[in-house]
Amino acid sequence: MFFSDERAQFFKPLTGKYREQVVECLRLLHERLYSAKADYGESLKRDQVLDVFSEALERAPLLDGDEDGGRFRNNREQAGWILNLLVEHGWLKRDKDEASFQSTYPFSRTGRLFTQTLAEVDGRSVRTRHRNTRNTLNALAAFVDRGEVYDLLDAHEHSERIIADFTDIIAELEERKRELVKEVESQQLVQQASDQFFDFMEKRFQPDVAIRMSADSVEKHRDRIQNTIEQIKRKPKAWKGNAENELRRLAPDLIVSQDASVLFQLLDSIEMRMRNASEIMLPALRRTLQGFTRRADIIIRQLSYLHSQKHNDIVGLCKELSELDEATYNERLQQAGDALASLHLGFVDPAQVRLREQRSQRVVHSRMVELDDPDADTLRELATQQLLEKAFNINGGALRDYLRDALGASRRIDNRDLPINNARDLLALSHVIELGSADHAANGFRLRITPTDPITDEHYFVRRDGFLLELEHDEPSTATTRPE
Repeated sequence: MFFSDERAQFFKPLTGKYREQVVECLRLLHERLYSAKADYGESLKRDQVLDVFSEALERAPLLDGDEDGGRFRNNREQAGWILNLLVEHGWLKRDKDEASFQSTYPFSRTGRLFTQTLAEVDGRSVRTRHRNTRNTLNALAAFVDRGEVYDLLDAHEHSERIIADFTDIIAELEERKRELVKEVESQQLVQQASDQFFDFMEKRFQPDVAIRMSADSVEKHRDRIQNTIEQIKRKPKAWKGNAENELRRLAPDLIVSQDASVLFQLLDSIEMRMRNASEIMLPALRRTLQGFTRRADIIIRQLSYLHSQKHNDIVGLCKELSELDEATYNERLQQAGDALASLHLGFVDPAQVRLREQRSQRVVHSRMVELDDPDADTLRELATQQLLEKAFNINGGALRDYLRDALGASRRIDNRDLPINNARDLLALSHVIELGSADHAANGFRLRITPTDPITDEHYFVRRDGFLLELEHDEPSTATTRPE
């Protein structure tokens, strides 16, 4: 159970009016211990932790609009209270050194995982989330070269992050779109809305999203990853057996059953994730980005129009004119009429002049062409071709009739005894073996063929196979009356 022992009230420090200050203390402590700014090789002592918390309290505001009310005399006293609160509820641990009798305060495992999430939400750390696709390919290639199962497990982990990264960036785009609309509705400032949009495009879109959709697109690396997976599956059985044994030893949680291969399970999982990322998540990211840019464009255009029309208050002008006396009212309208009636000449703005290319009209030839009658040579060639096709064409019915004529009243005959009276009989003899196929059996002509000695030194064939043809007893076609 998660909420047990010291974690019974794990999230209590993140409630109340001091929650923002507690979160800032956790973020700064995590940054000092695990980021590139870490300057200590071991866990911090109490005084060092209090210094970090005091610095964080200078940044974080007090929520709910309530002041301390004299509860804490200074930030260091409040930092000590926050430290005890985090230790009590399982965010930090108190480790005692038996030699120096001093206590250190490292993160608990659960506290470090939740604090890492808070640090990532803050957005101060630099993450190359678009690299996971390339890392998957590199890890698979390393597994092919060296055969170390750790590389395959790394590839499986990176492939899992690909879908999570797509989900994160889509959620971030949706949140940016809502924030943009909210900011515009509350302030109606064109410049601020435009600055926010272009700031996002320069600092967030260019470093990550643009690379994800071009240089590091899953569509670009999907075929290479697929080829690498196929290369692993074609490895020798001994190589795959060693990898399977190592995977079962190092990752027993992945074993579904004793008959299922963990190696192929991981490879199929990576392949499925790449397919989902390419066919589902990438189009969803494109649609979300298109919706975000379209919304930003509409809002900025609308605000620009409102900003340009702020001096054209027709309703206010009419109300002002209605409050004037009749003489002043007529004088104002006369002045306006004189201004509108005059002729003003000016130069055309070159920026408004556009030379548009004329579209070429498509020419459609609708005239019907009359075909002449074919000449005698063409007709002769067509007739000859048709006769040749008929001469060497034989169907299943003709084959069956030829064999029935040769059998007569018997049900068995050797192909040596089949008669050849004309060219059509010779053609049927060369195809008689086809009568043993399933198509003829489906038509009720069941024929049993028994191989015999080859036949040589014939007039029409140099050599052909010998076999005995026998109609089975359930063949109904022999009782059928054939037309004369």
